Amino acid sequence: MGKINLPLLETERLYLREVEESDTYDMYEYAQLPNVGPVAGWEPHISPSYTKSVIKMFRNKYQYGQLGVFAIVLKSTGKMIGTVELHTYVKGHKAELGYTVSPYFWGNGYAYEASKAVIAWGFDELMLKRIECSAYTTNFQSNRVCEKLKLTYEGIKRKGYMLYDGSVHDVSCYSITDDDFYSMVRKGEW
Repeated sequence: MGKINLPLLETERLYLREVEESDTYDMYEYAQLPNVGPVAGWEPHISPSYTKSVIKMFRNKYQYGQLGVFAIVLKSTGKMIGTVELHTYVKGHKAELGYTVSPYFWGNGYAYEASKAVIAWGFDELMLKRIECSAYTTNFQSNRVCEKLKLTYEGIKRKGYMLYDGSVHDVSCYSITDDDFYSMVRKGEW
């Protein structure tokens, strides 16, 4: 599969664009914190150079048939405050939504706003049939984003994820189908 160029998506308060090397310091600012990565399944970043290598990996995901990662950028300041993506992509079928927002910006609805735009892109442009999202059962903020997005709760995958440190966690599973999405669009609920 060739590279799918990520579009520039715009919401009321955000720009979503492919993550760039110039985002290194903004990303490191939050990715190094102990309360960010582990609740999303990844180890805290140990240095800006490590963050730079993660960004390089994000930008090369297309080599493995994946889409890449959007940077969440505040329109008001140009600051990159997080990432959002559709990963585990299967062309014409499904993908999994993932998002991270700097805790300095939690509680403002940015993960919801960015995810909503990426879900619409997934159905309208990628012609997906299903978008899934999983979160640790203890990650109340992430579970709340899924609920606000009106994703259907499908249950708990018991011992469904092993963290980088070997610990095993239950995950809440959510999804939205193209039928769900277009029904909400028609009703003006999206």
